[in-house]
Amino acid sequence: MNCSSRLLCVLYIATSAGLAWTSVLEIRYGPAWAACLFAAASLVPVIAVVRETVIGDQRRWLLELVTRAGRAGDAADAIVRAELDSACCERWWTSLGSEHEVTCRHWMPRSSSAA
Repeated sequence: MNCSSRLLCVLYIATSAGLAWTSVLEIRYGPAWAACLFAAASLVPVIAVVRETVIGDQRRWLLELVTRAGRAGDAADAIVRAELDSACCERWWTSLGSEHEVTCRHWMPRSSSAA
């Protein structure tokens, strides 16, 4: 995570804390609908912090792949190889993730009953 990402996370957390405090004040002195609105709004910056950390982890992972590979072409090959290795089975890959082979660990038998 770089300096600008850390600054953004601090701003997101401060915003979330401010919205949570406003929600507490609305519970005490204001209408209930406003308290619920501010409580829900205080969760949005938390999601942004999680997003920033995921992006930072992805950047770190990509940088690690590039340094391991030595060249950009090798890094792209490593990324494609990792994606292919993470595929469940051949049927899952060719059906765009909608079906699994019977031998796949993610396959679930379909029920004939209409549930």
